[in-house]
Order: sequence, then C-alpha cells, then structure tokens
Amino acid sequence: MLNIGRNYVVVDRRKFLAGAAALVATGLLSKNAFALAEQYWFEQGAYTVTVVSDGELVLPLAVFPDANPEELAKLLGEMAKDNNFHAQANPILLESDADTILIDTGSGSGYQPTAGKVIESLKLADVEAEAVTKVIFTHAHPDHCWGTVGADGKLIFPNASFFMAETEWNFWTAKDLASKMPSAMEGMVKGTQAQLAALDGKIKLFKPGAEVVPGIIAIDTAGHTPGHVSFELAGDDGLIITGDAIINPNVFFAHPEWKFAYDADSDTAVKNRRKLLEMASEGKKRLLGFHWPYPGVGHVEEGGEGKYRYVPV
Repeated sequence: MLNIGRNYVVVDRRKFLAGAAALVATGLLSKNAFALAEQYWFEQGAYTVTVVSDGELVLPLAVFPDANPEELAKLLGEMAKDNNFHAQANPILLESDADTILIDTGSGSGYQPTAGKVIESLKLADVEAEAVTKVIFTHAHPDHCWGTVGADGKLIFPNASFFMAETEWNFWTAKDLASKMPSAMEGMVKGTQAQLAALDGKIKLFKPGAEVVPGIIAIDTAGHTPGHVSFELAGDDGLIITGDAIINPNVFFAHPEWKFAYDADSDTAVKNRRKLLEMASEGKKRLLGFHWPYPGVGHVEEGGEGKYRYVPV
C-alpha cells in the first residue's frame, strides 16, 4: 500500500494488480478483488473513512449556465464528454468501534443506469448492508437518497437508524409539494417522497450546528436544497464532507460565484459555497465532495480575487 500524507492510504494499483493476478491464477483470490484497487480510506478522528462509489451521473453541460464553454471544458477536462458532464457519485462510509455509518445512500435502481452501485462498493469494503447502523443524509435529491428503499418496498439498510436535517425533511414530506413544483419535477418529488415515507417514524431530525453523532457536526449549507447540510468530522484540523454544496472543485473553486442549475436557491447556495471555502482555507481543513473526481479529497488554497485552487491529496 502507498501512504499519502497523514493517515491516507490508497492501494498502489500497479503493485496490487501484479500481486493479485498471481493470487487469482492460483484460486486464492476472487476476480472481484481487482476492484479493490479503487478503494480509498483514511483515518479521521474516531472514524475510518472509506470513499465508496455509487457509479456516475451524466448531466448536460447546461447545468453550469454562467460558464464560458471554452473555460468550462478546460476546467472539467475528462469529465466533459459528448456535451455532457460526467460526475462521479461517492457516498461515504464511516466506521468506528461503535458504528458503521453511511453518508447518503446513492441513487438506487430508479434514477440513472450508470449509478446505483453502492451495495457492490460496500461489499468490496467488506461491509454488508445489514451491518450499517446509521444512515445520515446531506439532502434528499434522488442521487443521495433513492438507494434507501428497494424495489420490494423494504429498507435496503434494515438495521440502521436514519438522520436528516429537520428543514430538509419537512420540505420533501409536505403533502402539497408536487403541486408547488414545476411539472417536470413531479416524478422526482414523488420518487423522493416514496423513499422518505418508508422512514416515517424511523427518522431522527436535527438542526444545523448539532452533533448528529459523536464527532460529526452538521453545517448549514442550504441553497442546493432548502435544508442541505454538510458535515465536519473532528480530528486533526477537521474534515468537511460537503455533499452537493460544491458540486465540482475545478469549476466552483475557481468560480464560486457561478450558479448551478439544480440549486433551489442560487444566491443562498453561492453564499454557503463561499462560506465552506473560507472555512476550509482559513482552518486548513480537508474537503471531501460527493461528485468530485474519485476519491474526492483535497485541500483548498486561496487564488486571489475571491477565487480558490483545489489541491487533491
């Protein structure tokens, strides 16, 4: 294994594949083990943090309405293909002596065919769905919560307690929500409400600033959705799990003022995006983004004139 910085561990892919090939040939290692070369984990306070994968989302480049097309293409690089934005989706697994916690459940089988892979990814981290003791949501968009209930109507994580910000829960569970939203969003609203309905009576609500579980503090990053939250994990200088407050580091570090088409309140989203960047820059905190290029962990540096630079680990 290859150590990168303090307590960061990834698998050296070339050495792993070479060694694994020999073990596969002798029957001592499953072919599935090759995918372990993508697993990335590190220690943060009381938790072992593993970045798992739910696959990727394919979105039109028009989700960046303020962007100059040439600059956007340069910022996104390989993430821009066929006039689309290819965004990875990376739920976070937190393991301690007391808990096995999943931050967001991914898309499930009902959103995009390129996503919904979190269960396979958890298995590669040697974690079964039944072992998850807590699920904490950043927000209730499909790619973050539609992996909660299976096609059979049963909870995919049957032994977990569930946590969501109170404002987010109240917004999405309002009975008249579909009638207040654009007709194009009706399917999304009803899909999310079906997922959350299965949690009625099982959900534990919290407010920003609360310690959701020991060592995990909720940060108000509303804007992307009305009750969107990010989380700070204690330990060292701190780690901020951003959720969708910063969709892409290359784009929104350089241009935190740009809007994102799926933000419910663009002005509030921009304000809270800047707040996170300032918090991370001043406190030298690490950031972990849900849709960032895997593994999505890095630092922020000031770039002058209200801009920032992303430094991946």
